Amino acid sequence: MSNTKEIRRREPLTDTQLLMTITICIFAVMYALAMILLGGGFLRAQQVFDLLNDNAALIIVACGLTVVMIGGGIDISVGGVTSLVVMSCVLYLNGGGNIPMALLLALGIGLAFGLVHGLLVSYLEIQPFIVTLAGMFFARGMTTILSVNPQKLAHEGMNAIRGIKIEIPWLGYVAKNGNLIPGRIELGVAVALLCVAAVWALLRFARMGRNFYALGGNQQSALMLGINVKRTRFVTYLISGLLSGIAGFVFMMHTGAGNATNAAGAEMNAIASSIIGGTLLTGGVGSVIGTLFGTLTLTTIKKIVVTSGLKEPWWQSITTGLMLFFFIVLQSVVLSNRGKRKAAVKG
Repeated sequence: MSNTKEIRRREPLTDTQLLMTITICIFAVMYALAMILLGGGFLRAQQVFDLLNDNAALIIVACGLTVVMIGGGIDISVGGVTSLVVMSCVLYLNGGGNIPMALLLALGIGLAFGLVHGLLVSYLEIQPFIVTLAGMFFARGMTTILSVNPQKLAHEGMNAIRGIKIEIPWLGYVAKNGNLIPGRIELGVAVALLCVAAVWALLRFARMGRNFYALGGNQQSALMLGINVKRTRFVTYLISGLLSGIAGFVFMMHTGAGNATNAAGAEMNAIASSIIGGTLLTGGVGSVIGTLFGTLTLTTIKKIVVTSGLKEPWWQSITTGLMLFFFIVLQSVVLSNRGKRKAAVKG
């Protein structure tokens, strides 16, 4: 029995675990340096809460995209779908609709896009980039057709829910007037963390989750293992569509408005978050925990840039590009050296 435990302890980290660990360590070091060098808001727990509050929808979208990328695919429609869901729900609620039906509307739109994308990519074998690019344009166009002008959410019940905050007094701070300001987390963050937990459990414990990794790792090997490749790939797009629908509802809860430019660039930020979190574009490697910290890393570096005085938007774009380039090169170097060591051991 003791020998078995020793063997388990000596097992090396998988590629997924290794890249996830690197991301978490880089985020911790980066945030610690921000606390030391910049101070200010970075010294308060509310700064982390605000990162989560502002990016809850992005975390959910990135989780769906991570599932697709693990399976060897790509989905660039997620931002457009999120925007369409926001506008549809705002208009529906303002027209006298109820909240449960608005949620079903959001889920229905997301599932519809996931269904169409999954069928076209999996069963008609059309390139996923082309299919989801068409989906993105269609969703953005439909959002504009619904309303060219911004629409403010005027539903009293939904606005009341939006106003609910989870307060954590012991992680608050003392204001200049001496009052204690408790840490506040929006309900959308709770939804995002539940989505992360659900997807993590799916990938970690469910057979379907293991099939995603097998599909992304090597499709021919997956076929030899008896995995239904088409159905498995179809499910990845269905999950991505579903999470995009949830993200749209959460985005509406955060902003309280529908706009044709909602979630602009969300697909690129979601891809960047997934890659920074250790998900490979080639498939077979990735983790939603890594994606969560990838999102936090991406948004933290943007916050650092703004706090440093570089408030022009192009500095954030430049920094995002450099960070993405850094993580892609880092992943390539780490996995290449890891592969060489494994080959040397076998030799």
